[in-house]
Amino acid sequence: MTPSRSLLPPSRDPAVDGPHVVTGPIHVEGARVGDLVRITLERLLPRVPYGVISNRHGKGVLRGELPRSGRTVSVFIRVEEREGLLTGVLPTSEGSSSSSAVAFPLRPFLGVMGVAVADHERPHSVPPGTHGGNIDINLLVEGTQLYLPVQVPGALVYVGDPHFAQGDGEVALTALEASLRATVRLDIIPRQVALEEFGDLSGPLVRTPEYLVPTGMDVDLDIAVRKCTRAALDLISARWGLSEHLAYAYLSAATDFDISQVVDQVCGVHARIRESDFAGVPRG
Repeated sequence: MTPSRSLLPPSRDPAVDGPHVVTGPIHVEGARVGDLVRITLERLLPRVPYGVISNRHGKGVLRGELPRSGRTVSVFIRVEEREGLLTGVLPTSEGSSSSSAVAFPLRPFLGVMGVAVADHERPHSVPPGTHGGNIDINLLVEGTQLYLPVQVPGALVYVGDPHFAQGDGEVALTALEASLRATVRLDIIPRQVALEEFGDLSGPLVRTPEYLVPTGMDVDLDIAVRKCTRAALDLISARWGLSEHLAYAYLSAATDFDISQVVDQVCGVHARIRESDFAGVPRG
């Protein structure tokens, strides 16, 4: 039976919806406003032996300067296995052989992971925010986790925007965009447990085997750094009970603040706090 036209989904408008292909929304049973949803990246398998890096619409960091032609410049990247590791192969010139190419390791991750917002207006897929979305944090590889505050019942999780590799900043507009087969696990952290673990999170928090990674986002990169610093201070205070001035000193001496990306309208910053540094500190 062919569905009537009225039952078909509305046509997609990239100007309104954004350019990303995403999977979702996924209703998470039992997720309530104030809880955290934990997204665990269990498997991220490359599906094809190639990817593309694109500098288009003059939207990279050097807008108005690159691309020189004013037209889209896309670079095709082959993927090869070298010494047991998947490697991206960037040509040094048109038609160059792999023997004269630049080679870099792949670190597959999903650039978009988010929850529905408590707002009547559906967000565009490009700018990230407290809901997650297009956060483009390259630490989110296999075996890592992303925590997001639930804003609506059921969370309504969505994921997409697969990458094979990305440098912090993503300066040319896109990373090495390529197709992944992703396996993720969704868990709910009840609000009271979440408060005891991390304090009152207002935005995305990443966890790797080594780091807790609070985030800060704003259209102004300076303000994004400040927001990330405050999020890091709040996290350390809630989890380990350090006073503000001691936590501030620790961040200055031992924590790297990295630029996640600066090309998605809203800039992102993330801080890498080593959990092992607090091994001798009782949980606050």
